[in-house]
Order: sequence, then structure tokens, then C-alpha cells
Amino acid sequence: MKKALIAATLGAASLFGSMTQAQSLPQKFDEPVTVVVPYAPGGASDRAARIVGDALQARFGATVIVENRTGAGGRIAAQYVKNADPAKNTLLIGNPAIMVVAPMVYQDLAYDAVKDFAPVAMATQYGFGIAVSGDSSIKSLDDLVAWAKANPNEFNVAVPATGSLPHFFGLMLADKIGVRAEVIGYRGSAPAITDLIGGMVPVAIDTLDALTEQHNAGRIRIIATSGKERETSLPKVPTFSEQGVELVSAGWNTLFAPAGTPADKVALLGDMVKAVVSDPKVQETLLGGNLIPMPANTAETVKAIQEFRAQWEPVVKASNYVVTK
Repeated sequence: MKKALIAATLGAASLFGSMTQAQSLPQKFDEPVTVVVPYAPGGASDRAARIVGDALQARFGATVIVENRTGAGGRIAAQYVKNADPAKNTLLIGNPAIMVVAPMVYQDLAYDAVKDFAPVAMATQYGFGIAVSGDSSIKSLDDLVAWAKANPNEFNVAVPATGSLPHFFGLMLADKIGVRAEVIGYRGSAPAITDLIGGMVPVAIDTLDALTEQHNAGRIRIIATSGKERETSLPKVPTFSEQGVELVSAGWNTLFAPAGTPADKVALLGDMVKAVVSDPKVQETLLGGNLIPMPANTAETVKAIQEFRAQWEPVVKASNYVVTK
């Protein structure tokens, strides 16, 4: 993905960011760290937590425990970390669905994403793609826009879940091209992509890691990606911006501490995470696990999340999507 999405979220921050830290890094970090993953083992958040945790152990001698607490789309894990002892170095690896979207759509949420957590450091990020079936006559974003305008009642967009980031990305795209989208939420990426391959839906939007395998196999065709530059893994697929639609965005996996964690501890942990994610060997491991490295210390992370909320909040609120229970 080169530096595209990083530039979109961190401005001047680079994928291979400076190793200079805001404070001196310890030779050894003696306190144990627990990283709570909101999803089952094997997913992107889990892989990011384990790779970064292993790197923290290797570089700083820190004992890092990865704990999976699943349920309620990640909200159970968030509530657990919110209530954790701030002195115990318990961190949540959270994403926009938990920390940005859920607070705007769930009326009865047991945590406040801003007041109950302190951002520590970003670890990885991911882009989005829009795809059609492999045998579709739609070959480009221009083709899709023309088709959608000619068939306004058929612009049905499959997404992995109602209320997910791809859902709102679809609404953002529809607004940009001036066509109303009917977003169809599935129970995961696999059934959405299966229906796309089978022609049950004409278009799907998902994270690139979910789409790329089927694209490479020729079963689907990714026609645009959400970075400022083309994905290194998809060099023949142009971005939205290249095709005349100014739409750039990315999701992320970020570490959060419970509110009340001492600010100097948060900053130190942020510097440690940035140091290991900036390491070329760790980046190679992350990339090998279909994860895009996102080295960012605490201050950079706070800024990036603020900018992310500013981009997505109007879209989510305009959708009038609300979960009442």
C-alpha cells in the first residue's frame, strides 16, 4: 500500500517513520502487558496483536499476554478494558467499528470511546475496495457509475455487516457519485462475496484483505481501492481518486489504555509500539500477514483518530442508522 493511507491519516507521518522517540526507550520493560483482542484468534486484529506483542517481548523483554474476549462485535472487550485497573497495563486493540461507529449508532453503549480510553499507538491499517463479479461487464469505476445512473433501482451494494465501516464507505461513495445505494448487510465477508460471485448482488464493498484472494483467482474484480496510491499487492487496480472520485480512507487497529492510565506510561508504551512497528523485520512480518504497518506514537495517534472521526461522523449521522438494543 506504500505510504498512501498513512498520508491520508497521519499527514506527514511516513510508513517508515523516524525511530526518534519522544522519550528514552527502556532497555527492558519489566511490567507485564495484556492486549485484549475483541475477536476470535486468527483475524486481522488478533494477528496484529500477536506480531506486535512478540516484537515488544523481543526488543524490550516485556511479558505480553494476548487475551481474546469476543462478543457483541467487539463491544464486550471494550467494556472489559474500560473497567480494567489503569495500573495493570491492560490494552485494547480497537478498530473504527468499536471506537468510532458504535458510539454513534448504539443508544445503549456501556462505554464512552473518548472519555473512557486513552489512545496509545496505532499498529496496522487497512484499505477498502469495491468489486464486481469476475464475469461482470463493469470493468472500471466509470463503468460502474454509468451503470448505476442508468439503473438507479439496482445499485445494491453488499457489505460484510450492517453498520460496518464498509457500509458507511458505500454511503460515502454513493454521495460522491450522486446515486442512491441500497446497502445490503451480510453476516460476514464470505457470504457477501459468495453472493457477488453468484450474481445475486452486482457490487460489494469490503476490506481489501477480504477481497484480494477472490480477485486474484478471477472470481471477482476489484475496480477501485481507497488509498491515495495504488496497492503494491494490486498494481493494476486504480484508486478511486485516479478514476475521478475523490474518496480516500482507511481503517486501523490501534491500542487503547483505560482512562486514568498515567500519561507518561501511555506515552512510553506508545513510543515502544512505534519503535517495533517501525522495525523493517516487524514490518515484513506484518505485511506477510496481510497487515499494513502503521507506526505512530501517542500524539500522532490522537491526531489521526480525530481526523478519522471528522471524516466519518457526518456520514454515519446522515445515514440515520441507529441500534436501539
